[in-house]
Amino acid sequence: MIGQTIIDRFIALLGPKGVITDPDDISPWASDWRGRYHGAAAAILSPATTQEVAASVKLAAELGVALVPQGGNTSMVGGATPPADGSALILSLRRMNRIRSLSADDNLAICEAGVILSVLHDAAEDAGRRFPLSLGAKGSATIGGLVSTNAGGTQVLRHGTMRALVEGIEAVLPDGSIFDGLDALKKDNRGYDIKQLLIGAEGTLGVVTAASLRLAPAIAARAVGWVGVETPADALALLRLTETMLGNSIEGFEVIADETLGFVLGHIPGTRSPIETRTPWHVLIEVDHADLSDPSPAERLEGALAEAFERGLAIDAAIAANEAQADAFWRIRESLSESEKVQGPALQYDISVPVARMPAFMIEAAAAAQAAFPGTTASSFGHLGDGNVHFHVRAPKGTSDGPAWIAAQGQAINAFVHDAVVAAGGSISAEHGIGQMKRAELGRLASPARIHALRAIKGAFDPQGLFNPGKLIPLPDEG
Repeated sequence: MIGQTIIDRFIALLGPKGVITDPDDISPWASDWRGRYHGAAAAILSPATTQEVAASVKLAAELGVALVPQGGNTSMVGGATPPADGSALILSLRRMNRIRSLSADDNLAICEAGVILSVLHDAAEDAGRRFPLSLGAKGSATIGGLVSTNAGGTQVLRHGTMRALVEGIEAVLPDGSIFDGLDALKKDNRGYDIKQLLIGAEGTLGVVTAASLRLAPAIAARAVGWVGVETPADALALLRLTETMLGNSIEGFEVIADETLGFVLGHIPGTRSPIETRTPWHVLIEVDHADLSDPSPAERLEGALAEAFERGLAIDAAIAANEAQADAFWRIRESLSESEKVQGPALQYDISVPVARMPAFMIEAAAAAQAAFPGTTASSFGHLGDGNVHFHVRAPKGTSDGPAWIAAQGQAINAFVHDAVVAAGGSISAEHGIGQMKRAELGRLASPARIHALRAIKGAFDPQGLFNPGKLIPLPDEG
């Protein structure tokens, strides 16, 4: 545990507003939002400026105190939870919540790390622009965390992950120096791209304090459709058809198993199936235009779906008649995780495989998991066009003690699913990161070259090992 003498040093540095020591105030931030990981911290450091972050990091380096950077604490893999032994302090970026600038002319926003994603969405909309990355935790996830985890979401098909939207970064490195890379330069050949090293590093190499983010034109018109299909292979064929006919206007393309749709309809009040026919699989598709073009997005989508029916790719379909109906379609997709929780204990996997292999993987991996672990059920949903789905293995019906089932079966199921992913040429983490949840599996499955590079980069940036210990980098006995 970290003693009061050390805490007093930080209070002297940051003032009483900059250090939180009340255990009741610390407690919500010492566990991950899923409730799987529980840590301990003697204090939360809460600097208000980049200079205060730098000063805090310098003092921590001097004292040999580990720091766990934290934004909205929405990590899906325990990536922002402090160690259970109390050996680290939480470094919160939530007070750094200014949008420093937002330019419609430059299509650029410079945001501090603590800016909440939905706040940026609103600010961009007020300026006639938008920030084209969204996810379920948009009301609490912060920019610094989204950068540090290279977040994905439902718009990656068209706009890419966070990595593609970050034009520049300001960060504090483990020695307390400030990396000032906010300038959005199109060409910059000064050696290694420090910005790209920091994106997705999960706070192990530096603390992101601000980012320059690329904006997109506001949507003038959109069409949202729901299509019933027979198989994931038909869904992929539908995607390729709509890409050919509609070009780069496809904003989202999500695939959902009928069983998973049933979970939403059964447990989320006010939801209803967009189509009358219950088909084995469903596709949610959004087409957007930045201008009021003729024909409209709805007319263009209707034409593409007519062709899909001609080719036997679609069984039933509906196009939202208005914005309220479009939002209702999307509400189903955004409620999938919530409705899955109601089904009982489950192991969730955020995985990616090459897009062409994904349809077969979704069917074969689910069947194989159910055969290998009798009584379980498995299914997946998500971003088919990105080659990324959320694959769930649910405990046998009637399982009352979820933690006990996970303790007994979790390691074996994890290895089974991850082995299948690697055999298909995929990744065990598509958009959630490694954190502490997948660290050992990364060590088991990654190539020696990848592990060596991760450890070498970590050692070069953070030789004391004080930044977000226990996350991302496999331990010596883990690979």
